[in-house]
Amino acid sequence: MLVPKKIVTLHSQKNLDMHIANPIYDVVFKYMLEDNKSAKLFLSAIIGENITELEFSAQERTVEIQQCTQEKAPLTVCRFDFSAKIQTENGFKTVMIELQKAKFQSDLMRFRRYLGLQYQSPNNSSDEQQEKARQIYCIYFLNYGMDLPPRPVLKVNYKVEDAYTGDEFPASGEFVSGLHHLSWIVQISELKEHRRNDLEKLLSIFDQSNKTNLRYTLEVDDENFPEAYRQIIRRLHKAKEDPKKRQEMELEDEIIKELQEKERLIEAIEKKDRALEERDRALEKKDKALEKNAKALEEKNKALEDKDQTIVELENAIAELKLKYKV
Repeated sequence: MLVPKKIVTLHSQKNLDMHIANPIYDVVFKYMLEDNKSAKLFLSAIIGENITELEFSAQERTVEIQQCTQEKAPLTVCRFDFSAKIQTENGFKTVMIELQKAKFQSDLMRFRRYLGLQYQSPNNSSDEQQEKARQIYCIYFLNYGMDLPPRPVLKVNYKVEDAYTGDEFPASGEFVSGLHHLSWIVQISELKEHRRNDLEKLLSIFDQSNKTNLRYTLEVDDENFPEAYRQIIRRLHKAKEDPKKRQEMELEDEIIKELQEKERLIEAIEKKDRALEERDRALEKKDKALEKNAKALEEKNKALEDKDQTIVELENAIAELKLKYKV
């Protein structure tokens, strides 16, 4: 019996090859977010608000390294900025969303510097006179362990309270929202332990325990993946099928490996420098102790000399008295 073509199409879409390009790679992450529909779904899920319009602006830097072929190959590592229009109960608001993904702990200072630039930028305003600051949302993807609670997604919020009574007030208003920001921290290493809601199921696309034999691809749980976010899966599946994206992922691996080697070298040098500093401090302490001992010895010798001189003077005085009195 033949199966109707329409049913076959729907079935194949639901159970299509659930192997996707690994978004832990910056090139894949950027490719996913360059699709406006996927980006709106993804960011709305993280912040828990309904983004109706989204404008993407990738902040890029290019790093060139010397390959064994003696050819320089570029890799683009991105920070992501978005201008988002969000539907609220009272209408709409526009915010800036800053998203950064870190592979190294040293990126913490980069987060601080970049956030400072965002606060200074006149583009992050909601009026033509550039006098009203847009609220900034920060999203951080961390691919290493930190001193944070062991949860996949953490929200860092601010509150307004009376410093004397502790009474809390709504954290609203232009002054508060313009000078403070909300943050969401996604800890990739914690994703494998949790699938408690649709957001954590969505973020399973970053769970590195789902890697296939090819480290560039992940397997997604088709049965439990939320239907609302299948656009994101289709986008990452498309990236997996692109040979150019595979080459870019391989190149990113090479550069990350070199950066890790450099970090290890820097850490070894810093460790050696700390050991030398500690040795110098110990030697300096020893020198001070020797100097102190030498000074004490010098004072002791001087005291002995003074004592000997006093004895000589007394003996001379006694000798003179004996002569005088003919003793």
